[in-house]
Amino acid sequence: MRKVRKAVFPVAGLGTRFLPATKAIPKEMLTVVDRPVIQYVVDEARQAGIEHLIFVTGRNKGVIEDYFDIQVELVNTLSDRGKTAELSLLDDLQPTAGTASFTRQQAPLGLGHAVWCARDLVGPEPFALLLPDMIMQDSEGCLKKMVELYERTGGNVISVEQCDPAETHKYGIVGKGAEVGSGFRVDGMVEKPKAEEAPSNFFISGRYILQPEIFDILSTQEKGAGNEIQLTDGMLKLAKSQDFYAYPFTGRTFDCGSKEGFIQANVAFALWRHDIRHKVFDDLDELMRTVEPQERRTSSRTAAE
Repeated sequence: MRKVRKAVFPVAGLGTRFLPATKAIPKEMLTVVDRPVIQYVVDEARQAGIEHLIFVTGRNKGVIEDYFDIQVELVNTLSDRGKTAELSLLDDLQPTAGTASFTRQQAPLGLGHAVWCARDLVGPEPFALLLPDMIMQDSEGCLKKMVELYERTGGNVISVEQCDPAETHKYGIVGKGAEVGSGFRVDGMVEKPKAEEAPSNFFISGRYILQPEIFDILSTQEKGAGNEIQLTDGMLKLAKSQDFYAYPFTGRTFDCGSKEGFIQANVAFALWRHDIRHKVFDDLDELMRTVEPQERRTSSRTAAE
């Protein structure tokens, strides 16, 4: 069984839901507490034993490449000022030379196309794919548990979570087969099925371990929903010849591609931080007690009018 050594991060999206901020800052560089969103996803990959980081970027994303490089002036300034803790933090986050690669997706043709753009950097070996909008919170990283499942099953592994059965039309849904270790065999995949037609309420949630044969499929994949090359369509074809397994993630997932999810992530990760959690909790409690009476007064005035 080939080890999963490489991870792909598709970071070419425009981030239109966060305009005007993303006019100048890539959405992946927006900070949750004090780290960019992309750092949380990279941390998850490294915890899982990933050795090589592959970023599929686009125009105006150069700051991501700069972020994962050494900033000599900053390092020298911190060193001169004796900021050893800050220097140690930056050193821990810095990828080793030669272990981060960047390639361009010249046109926004969908997730499947972004994955295909990484084909030469991945080569003929299995790889992880992490959607950078989705950051996950748990004592152990989602991808680490997926790698453990992969080492038992081989094939392809996807992360899944459970949704309200009435909302299956919003997601890619998998059928639940026999349980295997910490996961189960996938016996079918359906894109956004109606509730009465869904094989389960397990939806694909943004983490994948895929075999390299997916690249050949994506190279001839026709455009699907949204006039884009869809990864799910490619996986459906791959599933005809290879096994798929699912790891049910039970931690918390935050969609930082939405304003609501981004705010929730900031609150949740701040409350996880021992150095600031109590102050943040007290401030939130005071804020909620202040806002709630204002909302009641506003509602009363609206009703009276």
